[in-house]
Amino acid sequence: MEVSKDSIEALVKMMKEEMLFDIDPYSFVSPSAYDTAWLAMVPADSNQPCSMEPMFRVCLDWVLKNQTQEGFGESVTLMATPPSSLCLLLWLLLLLSKSGMWGRKMRRKVSNQISVERLAFIRANAENLLAGHQNQFPRWFAIVFPGMIELARKTGLDLDFPHHLKGLLLDIFFEREQILESDKELAAGGAYPSLLSYLEVLPSLYASNEQEIMKNLSGDGSLFQSPSATACAFMATGKKDCLAYLQSLIEKCGNSGVPPTYPMDEELIKLGLANQLQRLGLSEHFTQQIEEILAQVYQTYTKESSSEKSNSVASVATQLQKDSLAFRLLRMHGYNISPWSLCWFLNDDEIVDHIEKNQEFFSSVMLNVYRATDVMFSGEHELEEARSFSKKVLEKVVSKGTGSDNDVFTKSSTFQRMMEEELSLPWVARLDHLEHRAWIEQNEMNALWPGKTCFHRISRAKNEKLVQLAVADYEFRQSIYKKEMAELKSWCLKWGLSDMGFGREKTMYCYFAISASLSLPYDSHIRMLVAKSAILITVADDFFDMEASLNDLNILIDAVTRWDGTGLGGHSKAIFDALDNLWCETFASWLMEANWSKSGYMASTDEYLRTATTSIAAHTLVLPASFFLKSSSPNAEISPSAAEYKTITKLTMLIPRLLNDIQSYQKEIEDGKMNYVLLYMKENPDANIDDSITFMRDLIDRKRKELLKHALMDGLSDLPVESRRLHLSCMKVFQMFFNSSNRYDSNTEMIQDIQKAIYVPIDVGTWKPLVPVPSQSGSNKEFQTTISCQQLVLRPFKYQKRRILGYRASLPIARRGYVNMFITPNFRLSFA
Repeated sequence: MEVSKDSIEALVKMMKEEMLFDIDPYSFVSPSAYDTAWLAMVPADSNQPCSMEPMFRVCLDWVLKNQTQEGFGESVTLMATPPSSLCLLLWLLLLLSKSGMWGRKMRRKVSNQISVERLAFIRANAENLLAGHQNQFPRWFAIVFPGMIELARKTGLDLDFPHHLKGLLLDIFFEREQILESDKELAAGGAYPSLLSYLEVLPSLYASNEQEIMKNLSGDGSLFQSPSATACAFMATGKKDCLAYLQSLIEKCGNSGVPPTYPMDEELIKLGLANQLQRLGLSEHFTQQIEEILAQVYQTYTKESSSEKSNSVASVATQLQKDSLAFRLLRMHGYNISPWSLCWFLNDDEIVDHIEKNQEFFSSVMLNVYRATDVMFSGEHELEEARSFSKKVLEKVVSKGTGSDNDVFTKSSTFQRMMEEELSLPWVARLDHLEHRAWIEQNEMNALWPGKTCFHRISRAKNEKLVQLAVADYEFRQSIYKKEMAELKSWCLKWGLSDMGFGREKTMYCYFAISASLSLPYDSHIRMLVAKSAILITVADDFFDMEASLNDLNILIDAVTRWDGTGLGGHSKAIFDALDNLWCETFASWLMEANWSKSGYMASTDEYLRTATTSIAAHTLVLPASFFLKSSSPNAEISPSAAEYKTITKLTMLIPRLLNDIQSYQKEIEDGKMNYVLLYMKENPDANIDDSITFMRDLIDRKRKELLKHALMDGLSDLPVESRRLHLSCMKVFQMFFNSSNRYDSNTEMIQDIQKAIYVPIDVGTWKPLVPVPSQSGSNKEFQTTISCQQLVLRPFKYQKRRILGYRASLPIARRGYVNMFITPNFRLSFA
């Protein structure tokens, strides 16, 4: 069915009514099946744990209600990787197997949820889910997964994994032991006892030290705001404050499942929503809602100093995620926000050290810190340091994926690709329309911020509605762009611009550049205006460069100059005169360069730039178009001479010229034309080509930051914000054209981007099945999950030459009758 403007407006209205006027964070964020299941394990009566129902019946009901054939809940909220899904499935099976602690009616209900097929599913897919990591397990997984296996064994679940996975499983257990030893050393040195937040899977670690648990309880009775850890702490200590915390959590969440963290930062959730709307390309539909969110957040940041930031390494990830989102969004919307609101963590050696030692856990946070530094201004050295630090962390995480093509934690994941793309192509060289498409197609990456074992995520139902709206908006834009592209091609044919017999035919490139760089209103005339101007500039520039004689050029210049505005007055005459001057000075600059080339004259760098910044013709694109924007420019803003252009316009003329010269100097040596790369070496005899390019790139970097400040901040230019954003988009287009090559002159390099922007429908992906496991009845039912099959890559295990009989585990939680929940066993890994 064809998307219409009316259908999009109806979707927007529905979204505003359902989720944007009054955000309830506990319905907006996906529940955590892991934490909800832990609360379901708490017995109602400490004196009769085996015969009574669970204390939090709504949690058990939620788990049972949200089961699928594989055992997953409404949404998998562990780290969204195959191993985390296996962890969650193990835990849900563990919960379901604990039917002995409830009454007869409940036992029947629970036992119906346990099937041989689910256990077979785990065995059949364990290799796909775990194999091939080369000892690159996330810290959380190395802690949680062994705990899940131990608890499952204790409840009698038969988890006989294939024999050839023995070494892999032992690797994971060994890694946990290393983590335990490392954290003991850190604790001895006074460092934060982070392992205590995993109490539920490490009960033996603190079972004999109740004081350690009590010492780390927060004022609200929680253990690090973790529902699962606090549930375990309550069962271990019977502390009433813990119970009050859990009861408050249930009262808040009702029958919707509990979140990974409680309480949650409501401002962070709202920032996550604003970020999601912007990255999906929907911000223009929710301008007022986003502004209200940012105004509220800005008030918080103006009252808060960097010294008030949490220095607890447990909460630093959440704080940094909030600060990075806030900094980027606030600065992009013109708020005056200090770099130290983001960079405060650099002054804390313990936090820096903790990030460096837990790079994978902090990778999503560091990606957002890195993205926040995209909008740094000149002289903000603290942001330079934050960018350098976050880049170093990301590069190390990315490099871990190079050793195995089947690394499900890194290289094969969507997040791995996101990190690689962010590092390889700067934000200023990416166009908004394609950025929106990429984010829509990565719609499963709806993570808000990382938690202990899971990301806090936008709920599946709400995210699907957002993605539905984003797809509709994108494809409606594509339908408009297709029609306008066809009109533009007809216009070029009508005026003979497509078959001049010389030069470059760049109709598609010119239209793609303006349509993909700025989310203009559906019915905007600016796309066609700028595209036609760019086509004329390309044809005329090639005519001056390669086709016409000096006599032909002088005759053309005279004709353009005689463009007659007789009879015009008032605003009409001012606009005509300004446009007349823009084109006249651009043509004059092309004539000057033609004279230089044909006479062999060598200009100075300053003289060259005075002409070359005009001949690049960026100002002839942005200034006339500014008249047609929502807030049209005052007449005086399009000045009669280059000397009177606003700073932002001069920067928009300079940066594209330097970018173009870096990518075209080799061709211009052959053509005998001037170029800043060559002129710089002439004025600096000791410099070579690399020195010249390095100087120019440094200059571009400084000028780009200056332009960014003029584009985003009020008070530096009296151009309206829409015009300033058009200048910024123009600069980004030239950065895209000339970032690492001359894409504009290539006939093939941009075709794929053009197809994705205008013609190819969006692919939001489909779920692929894992290995099917036939049911006991012989049916051919396939179990579906969000995890795609991975190629099996076996490797030598470091334990193959060792004789290991088993792993002994003691898992007691003995307090006021709760001894019946976990029994101390002698635990042995068993292999088929």
